[in-house]
Amino acid sequence: MKIAVVGTGYVGLVTGTCFAETGNVVNCVDVNKAKIDQLKKGKCPIYEPGLDVLLQRNIKEKRILFTTDLKAAIDKSDIIFLALPTPPGEDGSADLKYILNVAEDLSEIIKEYKVIVNKSTVPVGTAEKVAEVLGRKLAPELFDVVSNPEFLREGIAVDDFLKPDRVVIGTSSDRARDVMNELYQPFVRQGNPIYFMDERSSEMTKYVANSYLAMRISYMNEVANLCELTGANVDLVRIGIGSDSRIGKRFLFPGIGYGGSCFPKDVLALHHTSKQNKYDFKLLDTVMKVNKNQKKVLFGKIKRFYKNSLKGKKFAMWGLAFKPETDDIRDAPALELINEILNAGAEVTVFDPEAMANVKAIFGNKIKYARDQYTGLKEADALLIVTEWSEFRNPDFERMVKNLKSKVVFDGRNVYSLEKMEELGFYYNSIGRKIVNGKN
Repeated sequence: MKIAVVGTGYVGLVTGTCFAETGNVVNCVDVNKAKIDQLKKGKCPIYEPGLDVLLQRNIKEKRILFTTDLKAAIDKSDIIFLALPTPPGEDGSADLKYILNVAEDLSEIIKEYKVIVNKSTVPVGTAEKVAEVLGRKLAPELFDVVSNPEFLREGIAVDDFLKPDRVVIGTSSDRARDVMNELYQPFVRQGNPIYFMDERSSEMTKYVANSYLAMRISYMNEVANLCELTGANVDLVRIGIGSDSRIGKRFLFPGIGYGGSCFPKDVLALHHTSKQNKYDFKLLDTVMKVNKNQKKVLFGKIKRFYKNSLKGKKFAMWGLAFKPETDDIRDAPALELINEILNAGAEVTVFDPEAMANVKAIFGNKIKYARDQYTGLKEADALLIVTEWSEFRNPDFERMVKNLKSKVVFDGRNVYSLEKMEELGFYYNSIGRKIVNGKN
């Protein structure tokens, strides 16, 4: 099939590459010429495991092409995916200007029937708004607007796209339904479902899914805080409830708050939708408040340990991305923690396998950047673990002890066992578990 993907951000690039991988011809469009030039050379502008290999293979096979010429891409395509940013406004609403501006451009270009697909995460009613813009200049028989939300998890997005749990498609058109069904059949050969529904229900499904997962995380963070006060171990509580088939094991890991490109923005947008419809969504209010507070938990532990006197202290930080296997730092807890440390008069040296450049673009020379996880520990008063990258899970503890000034670890992701840290003589303060008071 012949596809255009407008926007080569995270969602657009994964979408275009994975569609090309199944034999379709995909034209990716972006206004950023530097990015397009980079992609033409097979250089992936984001870190996503496995994406670079698929990208280079499909460029070689000429199944994926990159251009800044919107008209050329649209003329060659039957299906047009809009994968454009929808940043939150001050009131929490998703800004639709990029989508609606492209819809206006499409209304000048389209001359024969096309299926226009909203792949971006958009508020309820967006498909109708796009159709309204297109309909000002196009006859109704020349287009259908479809909602097709993405459910990609950063770090495993390629697998999520190629082997989806489900595909959700919102359309009231039989013609568009047939086109989308044919397009997605190669991805559901193992029997996973394609759910067809109306456009508004499809749009709502994405927001509700992410908000529910954010709620689970916030709930477990509250449980972790209570476990600390009662002497319970949140890891054991998590295992105990996760084995219940009604609850399940996923998204029950406590930590220092959720971040990334989806959860914060989508919770905020659903909250805005509820306000627009004069509904008091109390649970979403609480989820946002809990997450905001949870991002301060680790710094609170640090302040208490040093009796509110951090001036002149040096900290090493492992992890910057909001989660492992990505370089995404949007709303990452690490950013707030760095600011808190600097404001308290302390220094911080950071290390992350992929997100260092993105953090440097924000903090510049206000902080130090280690070339590896161990050099950043030299003369540090304590180690702060913020992202649970695999390489942090089984480190050289002897090397850690040799480099650290004191055997002090504050772990925002519960990477290590209490027994191991006690055996090694660390002071170890994690989330929802007892404090290990080792020799430091």
